Amino acid sequence: MQAHGGRNCAERELENTIKIAIVGSGPAGLSAAAHAAALGLEHVLLEAQPHLSNTIHQYQRGKHVMAEPSILPLRSDLGFEAGKREAILARWNSDAAGTGVKVRHRSEVVAIRGERGSFALTLASGEQIAAHSVVLAIGMQGNLPQLDVPGAADADCIQYQLDNPKAYSGEDIVVVGAGDAAIENALALADGNRVTIINRRDGFDRAKQGNHDAIVQAAENGRLRCQYNSAPLRFEPADTGGGNLVLQTDDGELALRCDRVIARLGATPPRRFVEACGVRFPSDDPAAVPELSNQYESNVPGLFVIGALAGFPLIKQAMNQGYEVIEFIQGRTLAPADEPLLLEKFAQVPGWAEVDRAIAEIRGSVPLLAPLTGLQLREFLLDSQVHTPRNGSIVFKRNDYSNTFFSIVRGKVWIALEGADKDIVLGAGEFFGEIGLISGRRRNATVTAADNAVLIESPRRTTNKLINSVAEVRHRLDQAFLLRAIQAQLAPEASKEDLADIVETAELCQYRSGEQLFKEGDQGEVLHLIRRGSVMISREIGGRDVVLAYVPAGQYIGEMAVLSDLPRSATATAAVQVETIQVPAAPLRRLLQSYPAFRERMDHTFKERMAANAASRSGHDADGSVLSFLMAQGLGEATDVLLIDESLCVHCDQCETACAATHGQLSRLDREAGARYANLHIPTSCRHCEHPHCMKDCPPDAIRRAPSGEVHITDACIGCGNCERNCPYGVIQMGVEQPPPSLWSWLLLGLGNEPGRGTALKDSDKQKTATKCDMCKGLSGGPACVRACPTGAAQRVKPEDFASIYRKA
Repeated sequence: MQAHGGRNCAERELENTIKIAIVGSGPAGLSAAAHAAALGLEHVLLEAQPHLSNTIHQYQRGKHVMAEPSILPLRSDLGFEAGKREAILARWNSDAAGTGVKVRHRSEVVAIRGERGSFALTLASGEQIAAHSVVLAIGMQGNLPQLDVPGAADADCIQYQLDNPKAYSGEDIVVVGAGDAAIENALALADGNRVTIINRRDGFDRAKQGNHDAIVQAAENGRLRCQYNSAPLRFEPADTGGGNLVLQTDDGELALRCDRVIARLGATPPRRFVEACGVRFPSDDPAAVPELSNQYESNVPGLFVIGALAGFPLIKQAMNQGYEVIEFIQGRTLAPADEPLLLEKFAQVPGWAEVDRAIAEIRGSVPLLAPLTGLQLREFLLDSQVHTPRNGSIVFKRNDYSNTFFSIVRGKVWIALEGADKDIVLGAGEFFGEIGLISGRRRNATVTAADNAVLIESPRRTTNKLINSVAEVRHRLDQAFLLRAIQAQLAPEASKEDLADIVETAELCQYRSGEQLFKEGDQGEVLHLIRRGSVMISREIGGRDVVLAYVPAGQYIGEMAVLSDLPRSATATAAVQVETIQVPAAPLRRLLQSYPAFRERMDHTFKERMAANAASRSGHDADGSVLSFLMAQGLGEATDVLLIDESLCVHCDQCETACAATHGQLSRLDREAGARYANLHIPTSCRHCEHPHCMKDCPPDAIRRAPSGEVHITDACIGCGNCERNCPYGVIQMGVEQPPPSLWSWLLLGLGNEPGRGTALKDSDKQKTATKCDMCKGLSGGPACVRACPTGAAQRVKPEDFASIYRKA
């Protein structure tokens, strides 16, 4: 009887086991529950809050919720389209009720034990629920990180969430953060308040495309202010309320007076809880997501993870996963929604007729991408292009200005470095293009494809997003950059093995504008490879700090003290924000002994700089005023600038006339404007900056950099004027190109503009677009302004030639 009774108890317990327990009613969990209900499956949706979709519920009131990625179709038994937060929540509540979703509110899950067929979920109340399968869709809930700067902890005006933006009016508000939440808060507050958003980087790489475009548009329209490359340093409260948020910027400290600070610094994932469920993470990186199968199953059989916790915070992605995971639990094969898009990208690669096979080969061949989960890699590939170049074809040329990043899946590439005796060969699993990506300077080598190469080309924004979100990828890229930069700039003939000692001891360093890298008289223990930015070299002469030289990214400084073992003969100061690779002297000297050609090049550079220093001290510009003048005008970030020698200029205006005649009667040059020093004149004309300000916030992505370096504006320009406002040098204007005017109409009737003299046509009814110097890209003979100058006074000059200018000034 006892045995029979035991069997009945076990049978009753088995009968009470729910088919699917879903934890969390966000977009992913709610979509999973809706599909389970639509299929008639026994399920329960466990939600800790008294309402569905708590994360969406906590969005600011009236927030516009986007339906991205737009290229993905929606799979869900719930309706969803872009719209107001309130409308979306109402729709989901209605659809959940209509499909018969079995939801239990105020049911916080505190523990999950077991595996497929025998899960036990413990609620905060102590109740236990038995389930055959578990879907974990709890998102990224956790403690909100606090603003960790002096003065912030006790400031009542600093908050970390925003409920109703309409509750604030007429305030100076600073929003800290560059993610979607920060952008959305800033946009909502911009109506009726004076808003500044603080971004540590130079762009909003992590944001959804819609948010990215919206914040850019708001900045260009003057609705709010974007403060790039800036970080909170301290908060200084005011007696009257609010205070000053002091930032560290490229140009030093900046104090922003504000009534309120809203810090949106992300969220801490509930890793401890997830690991307690038995789920493993691939690394100790706090931002790591669990490693999952293509069916979203974790290492615990029967425990599935979907949504933001799986690394996919976008609502449409999460809803698709909710639908798909129920299909997988039912044992049905269902291709992910992005499958057709990836198949189209892979069509040209032999053997990649199946997405899973292609992704398996990519992950197995490219160690840099190995830390990504399969789902993260799919997203990365959606933004990238796959190439199968012909053997011997050029991928990019030395001095090109492209900035995409390449991973080698098959075959190999040949890298031809200037000054190297032989090419460097990179094979499957390696990558290239990171130096141009990081420095913003021209490509430093020519790359040629071989052995039926298969290459993945990834845009700068996508690569930066990857670097900023996966610490291991960032570490591997930095290590590779160290090796490649040292090899390219110092010893191209050296092997990886011979450079290992230097790479291991080298360090990445950052310097703010105006900060010293080293000081005259210091011991020369390190050499600096300039990774990004530019550096001024100066000496103290006659009690004054005299600028001797300007050194841009892609070159090195400090070799004189390393070679001579004497104190530093000059001071190095960051002209703009600078990143360098600091190479210790000891391993560098050992390398010099092993490679005579390297020693010879270093000695040659040493002698050239010694001679240049001597010439600068005894030459016309002995006090360094001309070079100081050039740096003060922002030429530290220029890659090509128009200069006019006033001792030769006869003020004929042929330069400006030729510019207008070449560009639809709309001159991109203002000869009379601009700063002057001695006989040097910097007219108003584009400098083609290393990291162009105009390119950062162009909604239609109409501003491009040509492979030969020219920053130019394409026909995609919509005339928004954002580039004109962002350019600190006033070289962009809004106007309308027009056909050449009739000479007789102008002479006899005064109609039109003087032939050859352009105008912005401010009263024109036609759509104005942005215009700027493009160095006459595509025209033979070079810039028209230089060609038209009858005396040779006008010349386009590159940074490396600045040092020769002051000798002529």
